[in-house]
Amino acid sequence: MAPRASGPAASEGRAYLDRGSKIVGKISFEGPARIDGEVDGEINAKDSLMIGESAVVTAQIRAASVSVAGKVSGDIVATQRIEIRPSAKVSGNITAPVLSVQEGAQFEGHCSMQPEGIREDRKVTVFPKEERVAQAAGGLKQA
Repeated sequence: MAPRASGPAASEGRAYLDRGSKIVGKISFEGPARIDGEVDGEINAKDSLMIGESAVVTAQIRAASVSVAGKVSGDIVATQRIEIRPSAKVSGNITAPVLSVQEGAQFEGHCSMQPEGIREDRKVTVFPKEERVAQAAGGLKQA
């Protein structure tokens, strides 16, 4: 009887936000979830999160794994993996130890493939454009 009890519980625990639905604010999922509607705000999922082709998400996303087939504007942090499918349009920074970007997908942003806990604070020095041009010109004159 134990396998029967755990089987239905897993399928019943799946959350689904269908087309035509819109959520503004913070949403959390305990189990696997799929979004085909609109979300504006913040999404936290302890399990896998699927962003369907019809989904329009403007949110900060944190989940174990994220698969994107729709449109996402915002940062995505996954503890396991991020998959960006051919129909996806992702605009934002992504962080995950495993990343899959399929041919045809659109991704605009920065990517970090280090596990979140290991990431160290790094300082980046950006010189103003005028200084870079002067340094490049100075380097050419010396040669």
